[in-house]
Amino acid sequence: MYPLLFKYGFKRMDPEKAHHLAFNAIRTAAATPAVRGGVRLTAAPKHPSLRIKALGLDLPGPFGLAAGFDKNAVGIDGLTMLGFDFVEIGTVTGQPQPGNEKKRLFRLPADRALINRMGFNNDGSAAVAARLARRTAGQRTPYRPNAIVGVNIGKTKVVPETEAIADYVTSTERLAGHADYLVVNVSSPNTPGLRNLQAVEHLRPLLTAVREAADRTTSRRVPLLVKIAPDLADEDVDEVADLAVELGLDGIIATNTTISREGLQTPAGEVEACGAGGLSGAPLKARSLEVLRRLYGRVGDRGVTLIGAGGIETAADAWERILAGATLVQGYSAFIYEGPLWPRKLHRGLAELLADSPYATLADAVGADVRTDA
Repeated sequence: MYPLLFKYGFKRMDPEKAHHLAFNAIRTAAATPAVRGGVRLTAAPKHPSLRIKALGLDLPGPFGLAAGFDKNAVGIDGLTMLGFDFVEIGTVTGQPQPGNEKKRLFRLPADRALINRMGFNNDGSAAVAARLARRTAGQRTPYRPNAIVGVNIGKTKVVPETEAIADYVTSTERLAGHADYLVVNVSSPNTPGLRNLQAVEHLRPLLTAVREAADRTTSRRVPLLVKIAPDLADEDVDEVADLAVELGLDGIIATNTTISREGLQTPAGEVEACGAGGLSGAPLKARSLEVLRRLYGRVGDRGVTLIGAGGIETAADAWERILAGATLVQGYSAFIYEGPLWPRKLHRGLAELLADSPYATLADAVGADVRTDA
């Protein structure tokens, strides 16, 4: 059903409008007890073999929804209902902002990719923190189990680079107490100057300040991760890995979107007409995997959890990232093309791949290919 709905419905709509329509449907289903109960039973079966511990958390599986889909923490229950093992909200900024001018989201169906220059459109960290507080205060039921929620934070566009640390600290102080883990996003190409913060001389004081802010905000130690771009040079990837070990960072997400347009099937004129923005989806597979393998080769078993993201469409893609060193994996763009049953399909395939492998548990498989290569 979904391929037909996408072809004759969503594909003909403005991508951002289609996103809001689909997301509203998910949220409505989650708010309707009879619907959400049936969806959880049919669309999101859990495979016990996929349970894994990461970041001090016990997760039902390794597959999460990447930041960008639910920017404002308004649909966590619906997304968990569909079968995502964890949901990363955001990117959330210190101040509310509308993002860049529309049109700012584009599909490249021939490449199973998206180009976006959304610009961190969100309600701001104060509003999102209040929403998360109300949600966690609500009573749990069998149809609304606890969800693992990551919170991705970024820099407010109007804040100058010289005040970026204070902006991140503001968001941290508001959100850390509501996050199962916290992600510092310094890798979106859609906020001017943001990627400059990936340089270790800027990244070290930023991550140190965020860590200190999280620790003084809540007595619970909130895992802290950084999300990096696939466009970093190899030596810069190495420096981020070394910094993560030095600072005792809990994890790295590899990778965000790319500014590259190489190797696309979509005609060059159509791609050029989309304009600037981050490219996500299938074209990222090779570079994101390469960055992940490099990170794992650098940090190994030194306590830094790696999350693989970028171009994950199938169970085979997720399995490849796990063998390359990812304890957890995330997707987003394929959700647009595959529809609401995508988590179910990926879980089933991943459980089958694990069962056919020589590994007793998912944790045993993490980094197996890189360890073999070494």
